[in-house]
Amino acid sequence: MTRAEPYHHANLRKTLLDAAVALVGEVGPRAFTLREVARRAAVSHNAPYRHFSSKDELLTAVAAEGFYRLTAVMQKRIARCKSPLERLHRSGCGYVDFALRWPQHFVVMFDLPRCPHNGTGGVAGAGGPIVGSNAFNVLLDCVSAAQASGDLPPGDLLPLAWTAWSLVHGISKLAISGNLPLSPRATLQFTLNASRSIFSGKPGISSKVRK
Repeated sequence: MTRAEPYHHANLRKTLLDAAVALVGEVGPRAFTLREVARRAAVSHNAPYRHFSSKDELLTAVAAEGFYRLTAVMQKRIARCKSPLERLHRSGCGYVDFALRWPQHFVVMFDLPRCPHNGTGGVAGAGGPIVGSNAFNVLLDCVSAAQASGDLPPGDLLPLAWTAWSLVHGISKLAISGNLPLSPRATLQFTLNASRSIFSGKPGISSKVRK
């Protein structure tokens, strides 16, 4: 049998995160234990506690890693877009693209109970702020720019942002669960078409919401 390595294993934190993500892909985020993560990382069962005080803290770190990746993918998708409305559409494609590429992160980010947040779906990162708000702010900036250009109606940003988020989140959930019978490429094209259909500039998209 291979002897587990001690806690000073090189890049232990990253090794544990990778092992946790792989395990989530097999058993889901609720069933795995720190002991099993340690076994897969080939370290002693006490080694994870050098970086994470509990399973929940490890999952939070996985979620934070996911939100950073989500923000980066969304920003990359909109970087070369010329019109504000197209940036909104492409930011949604970035969201779905992230879910397709890192489904285990996506599950941990959104399918587990979290501490109260501000409507962005985020979790507290190592530095304290809600890291999910970075991705949500990309969306808010896209909506705001589309309002300024006249492509979307003026008013409160949030109802429009929630509409966009709900659309791409639903597509993502269907796609990674195998309930959307499309290839990844076709899924992204479907996302783009759906976004363009909803945010076409036609009457019916309200920027007001009743509290």
